[in-house]
This record gives sequence, structure tokens and C-alpha cells, in this order.
Amino acid sequence: MTGSTDCRGVPLSTDDPVLIAELERIHEDSLAMRGDPVADVARLLRRQPDFVFALCFKAGMLTQSMETRVYPDLVAAVEAAEALWARANDRERGHIRAVRAWVEGDFHGAVQHWDGVLVENPRDLLALQLVHLTGVLLGDITNQRDCVARVFPAWDESVPGYGYVLGYYAFGLEEMRDFSRAEECGRRALALNHKDAYAIHAVAHVMEMQGRQGAGIHFLRERAPDWAPGNFSNHLWWHLSLFHLDLDQVDAVLRIYDDQLRAADPSGDRYQELDAAALLWRLTLLGVDVGSRWTALADKWAHAATDTLYAFNDVHAMMTFVADGRMDLAHTLLTANERYVEHAGDANVAMSRIIGIPFCKALCAFARGDYASTVATLMPLRYRTHRLGGSHAQRDILNWTLVEAALRAGQYPLGLALANERLGQKPTSPQNWRLRARALDGMGRQTECSQALAKAQSLLAA
Repeated sequence: MTGSTDCRGVPLSTDDPVLIAELERIHEDSLAMRGDPVADVARLLRRQPDFVFALCFKAGMLTQSMETRVYPDLVAAVEAAEALWARANDRERGHIRAVRAWVEGDFHGAVQHWDGVLVENPRDLLALQLVHLTGVLLGDITNQRDCVARVFPAWDESVPGYGYVLGYYAFGLEEMRDFSRAEECGRRALALNHKDAYAIHAVAHVMEMQGRQGAGIHFLRERAPDWAPGNFSNHLWWHLSLFHLDLDQVDAVLRIYDDQLRAADPSGDRYQELDAAALLWRLTLLGVDVGSRWTALADKWAHAATDTLYAFNDVHAMMTFVADGRMDLAHTLLTANERYVEHAGDANVAMSRIIGIPFCKALCAFARGDYASTVATLMPLRYRTHRLGGSHAQRDILNWTLVEAALRAGQYPLGLALANERLGQKPTSPQNWRLRARALDGMGRQTECSQALAKAQSLLAA
């Protein structure tokens, strides 16, 4: 079998330098989160349909969508790759096995196959990219970090793509709360490529978790020319909105929503709509009237009520349905998920059973004003939220909903305990001090309530 290598010395079954260079360019776009790599590789495959690793790349990228609309294309790509099994090399066969496991619903098995590829080929940047990003989807915070740690000694600045590896390591370290090393790796990545949106994202996460709101606003706005034109801009605008939200700058938050998060496409990209729902729900928890925004967003989610593909998507869809009073769609989503977990056997079943369905039920209870039921449902989930996927910053929406429900239910001692817990992690958050003040007010501890409010005001003034 003839073959060559990519720019990092990793084996390919093709030896056509033009094809290899074109796929390298497309892969670079996916790493930089720009352009349309799936469409670009599809065009490449129309010219050269037996390019095995291009099929692996296309299928691997499609796994990250977590949307039913891409499933036929994903299946077609892996089947085409399997038909070329005899001409594939061992590395490519590992990728094919991984995507086949994914198609069959074994997301964790797919990661194991990609991890196996990395053992033999530690500079396989596609495998590393897919393991790390799948770890984010599945909430596997340890492997988000350790998949990079296992191969890191094989990389240095002389290897193309090293900056992206630093960015992945930065985010993995941040999710494991190793904030100092995370920020160092993220800023090293940005020193190599100031337009690396994922590294910008990792540093923003560090600032979010540490409650460095002013620094976060300055960092993201100063670097907006680097990240705003790319495919990750929606999520980074969301991160910017969180900093403004913690500082009670609601007008700035709504401007970001209207100008950046409210997608015009009615079919919607689920990733965009996730951020939109997550932001509107946080505003709702703060008692902000968001006008007709919920209705427009719920319209976009309506067709996904029966998807049952990814629990993280389902809970965000549920936020839009209950906030807009569409309890028929809420019932449809719950019914579809309950039937799904009875009969399906894929990796998402556990995510849905353990976190997704209970959280959806809690959201329904919250919407109808049954805050005690919301508390009772969410309390057992709070230390298992990683099973939902996403990041600490994203999953905080469950704990914020819980503490708000406790306060509205008049469970002030619990609300105080939860607010104190939040302050232990982020003592510079004005919103956390306000939660503490509300709990103390409900308990009749007015002096301490006034002190908590004064602390919130001093942080806002600063």
C-alpha cells in the first residue's frame, strides 16, 4: 500500500500532495473555527471520492454536531470509508472504527478508538481534536485535560498546530479548576496565533470561573476583531454577556442578545440556539422581562421537541417551551424522552435518564410556580451535572435555577446555604451576594442582609 504523511508526519494512505495540502487547509479551518470545513471536504470528495482520510475527517466533524439533521450524511461518510477499508492504513481504520461506534450510539467507545489512534500517533491532531471536543459534549472533564497530557511531550513549537494543542490543554485544565496553568497555556496559544478562538475561549472561561468580570469584558472586547468573524463568535458573545450579567448590566446583555445571539435563520443551528436559550433563562431567573424574545426562540426549537439525540439540547429546548408557556411542546418533549430511554441503548440514554429528564421536569415545575418540587428534583442532581455535558459555566444554570427556586419556595436556610456555596467559589460575584441577601432577608436577619447588599453594591461600583 502506497502512502505519505501529513505535515506532522502522521501516515496517510494517499500520496497525492495536492489532495493532502487541500485537506490540511480544510483541517486548519476547522481548528481555527472558520469557514465551512464540512462543505469544503465534501467538494474535495466529489473530486476524489476514494480519499480515505478525507472521509474520516468529514465523518469526524459531523459527529460534533449532535443534530439529527446531519445523521444521514454522517452514515453515508462512514459507509463510504468502510468500503475503502482494504486501502486504509491502521491509523485511518482507527478513525473509521471510532465513527462507526458513534453511529451506533456508543460515544464513549468512539473516544476509546480515537484514544487508541493517539497512542500510536500522538501527533494525530484530528484524533486529539475529536477526543477533546467529545469530552466537552459528554462532560468528561478529566479526559478533556488528560487526552492532551498523554501526547503533549510529542509536541512543540516546531510542529504545525501546536498552538491548537495548547488551547485544548488550556480548556481541559480550566475545567479541572487548574486556573493558573490553564491561563498560561491559553495565553501561550494566543502568543502563537492571536486569532485562536478556542484559546480565547479557554482564557475567558478562566476569568468567568474566577469572577474577573471587568477583566473578562476588556479581554473579549479588545480581542473581538480576532474572534467575531469566526464560527465560534456566537459562544464568545454569550461569554461576554455573562460578564455583563454578573455586573447587572442588563441593557448590555440584551444588546448582545439582539445583535449577536438572535439568529435570523428560522431553521437554526442548535449550537447558536443553546446559547440564546441559556442567556434568556438566566435573565428570567433575575426577573428581567425579555419581551417577545422567548416566543421567537421557541419557534426555532419547536421542530426539535422529539429529537432525543442529546440531553443537553433537550433541556435548553425545554427552557424555551416553558418560558413561552408552550406546555404542549414541553409535554411532547418529555414524552418523547421517556419513551426513548425505555427502548434505546445509546450513550445519551444515561445522560437523559440521570440528568436530562429530571431537569426538564424541574423546569416545568418552575414554570408553573411549583418551586418546592423544583428544589426536590434538582437537589439530588447537583453533583452529577457533568453527566449533562457542556462546561462548568454552562451547567451552572442548573444550580442557579435551584437556588432561585429555593428562595421563591421560602426555603431560606437552604437558599442561604446554596448562596454561600456559590460565594465560596466566586466571592466577587454581585449576583451571588444578592442571592445571599435575599435569603437573609427571608430569615429576618436584616443586618446581615444589608451587609450582603452593600457588598454587592461595592463590587458593582468597583
